[in-house]
Amino acid sequence: MPIHETTVGEVRRSLEYGRAGGQSLQLDAFLPKSTGPFPAVIIVHGGGWVAGDRWLSVEPLFRPLVEAGFACFSISYRLATQIWLFGVAIEDVEQAIRYVRANSQQFNVNRDRIVLLGESAGGQLAAMAALGNAGSTVKAVVALYAPTDLEQLGSQMIPEPFRQALQGMRLRELSPIQHVRNTMPPFLLIHGTADALTPFEQSRNMCRAIRNVGAQCDLLAVKGGGHGLRRWESAGLTSYKRLMIGWLEKRLAPGA
Repeated sequence: MPIHETTVGEVRRSLEYGRAGGQSLQLDAFLPKSTGPFPAVIIVHGGGWVAGDRWLSVEPLFRPLVEAGFACFSISYRLATQIWLFGVAIEDVEQAIRYVRANSQQFNVNRDRIVLLGESAGGQLAAMAALGNAGSTVKAVVALYAPTDLEQLGSQMIPEPFRQALQGMRLRELSPIQHVRNTMPPFLLIHGTADALTPFEQSRNMCRAIRNVGAQCDLLAVKGGGHGLRRWESAGLTSYKRLMIGWLEKRLAPGA
């Protein structure tokens, strides 16, 4: 278990949080230097369900979260290299939640203050986990430019080999917008208004659906933002980080 000290905190790399289908599921932990117990943020990278990296894809999020006192756990999950694997990564996110809760003392985190944060396809996976069996153990969800209505999105984002096989009911089942309920945790949706891959309307419609069932949702529009954290970084669109952290602090405050 490699452990590294940084100016921000401690990094523990390549920890196995579970196994599935004979595959080792691993995460990297980023722990603040300050006194805990810390709230925990489980980060789910994007990549169209078939690619992505738990470090490179979401690296811009680590420092601001850790500096704000959040322990971060960035996970890898089973990629949909075969049609039957499309959607199974939701179970991996659930397994990561159980791992962090079971090892809360080891990481000095508060097992009752766990947040899911996903970007792009990882936002869909995080949302589905929070809307499913793991919902009662998640305090909040942050989804960045996430596809929330796969049926409506259709061929725009679904990987080419899967488009025909996943039409209709299967896409509907994997769409977070179809599973909203009034007992769901609060959601913060962050989306670029110039996103050509996952249109801004995906988050706007999702937030409207959440509010319509009596649950809590906030929508943060990144004006002129395209698709991807790296694009936002290169364009100087970084103020969302401060707003996101403020939202998390409010949602995780005692009595929230």
